Amino acid sequence: MKELAGRLAALDPDAGAALRVIAYFDRLTEDRAGLEALVRGAAVLSGSPARLVDERRGVRVRVEPDGRRRDAAGPLDPAWPWVPLTPGTSVRTASAALPPPAGPDRAGPHPDDAGLWLEHPGPADGVHAMILERAVAAVRVVLDRTRGRAPSVPPADDPALVETVLDASAPRAVRLHAAARLGLGAEQRVRAVALYGGGAEVEPVDGRPADGRPADGRPAERAGRRAPDGRRAGIGPAVEPVRLPESWAAARTALRFTAEGTTQDPGPRTVHADELGALTLLADAVGPDMPPIPDLLAVERAVAEAPWAAATLHAVASSPSLRSAAAELTVHHSTLQERLGQLEHALDWDVHSPHGRLRLQLALAVRKLRRTAPPPATG
Repeated sequence: MKELAGRLAALDPDAGAALRVIAYFDRLTEDRAGLEALVRGAAVLSGSPARLVDERRGVRVRVEPDGRRRDAAGPLDPAWPWVPLTPGTSVRTASAALPPPAGPDRAGPHPDDAGLWLEHPGPADGVHAMILERAVAAVRVVLDRTRGRAPSVPPADDPALVETVLDASAPRAVRLHAAARLGLGAEQRVRAVALYGGGAEVEPVDGRPADGRPADGRPAERAGRRAPDGRRAGIGPAVEPVRLPESWAAARTALRFTAEGTTQDPGPRTVHADELGALTLLADAVGPDMPPIPDLLAVERAVAEAPWAAATLHAVASSPSLRSAAAELTVHHSTLQERLGQLEHALDWDVHSPHGRLRLQLALAVRKLRRTAPPPATG
């Protein structure tokens, strides 16, 4: 390697220097060098003080270009080039390295700003960038070996990790590991979210018990549980991370009861599985292949009567009274009565009675469920 670096340096000085940097840190890694030796290598090779900071693991090492360790120093400078300790990251430019100091909290490194810095202003040139990247790669190996993997916080929507924690076929240990990588505590309450059109999320349930309801026992929807950014979604019950596959199966069932929330497809855009009750039994029994029952055909016949029919039927089925339904539809009570007369003729049953409203509710639920197949059983 030394001979190759010398020959390469004769042709391209920067390439030769980069090769020597690689060989230097590879040798330190093979010799199982410690953190101070690695930071010293970065300082000596770069000609600038080098500083390694990982507050979560209690690491602070600073070495001068002459090789002497001097940890005492001022705050990190946003203009210094650095590389985070997070795997897969590269040299940050000066402008993106750190936000400008904005108060006492930013006088020192943020807990998430674990990395290796070279204490000189401006972006790193090619050789300095190579020093930072090779030194940090070696530092990661040492930290993982001596202090455990960094408690890094990957993106909460990391698709591969989310898929793993929701996979009932994955071993329990694998799901727990993925949950930890997502930053989820073993006893933390979380719930799965099934998004319309595909996609899954895991949502922490801060301060709420496992049944997903507020501490005062009020129904969660009334207490202000909100849809995830207004998106159409089914939300599973709150569980411990190891039980997320159960929450995921329930979330997919809840998603089948959602609607676009439009005049032609009225209904809630977000449905919580823990509010479905016995309707989950209906969801298990109804799918796209189920032949249409007479009440469903009657609803389809009524919906075809007028553009307002679907919204009117939904309002009547879901409101506590006809007056409330009229208010939801923003029509006069007499107008609603006229509409119902027309719709009841198409349905061939009375929706004013409790029994008639129940038939309507079930028929509308079946209408939604026939659009999608039940999720497969989970183990």
